[in-house]
Amino acid sequence: MDVVTIMEALVEQGVTVLFKADAERMAERGKPWTFVASGAPLREDILVRTDAESVEQCLAVSLPRLRELGFSFPE
Repeated sequence: MDVVTIMEALVEQGVTVLFKADAERMAERGKPWTFVASGAPLREDILVRTDAESVEQCLAVSLPRLRELGFSFPE
């Protein structure tokens, strides 16, 4: 899975995408990765956010939700 290609496809559709790795949560053995998708194409009350143990887990949760909302991106 090419994360950059997925992010670029979402940005081209007007979505703001953020991936974050949190050192504190990693040290605490928490869920250090965060994925957030927001922006004009999403209604103000919709924010797609996932905290997980890996980038892959973030995407496994977030991408199906974005597809449900009508966004498209490479598999």
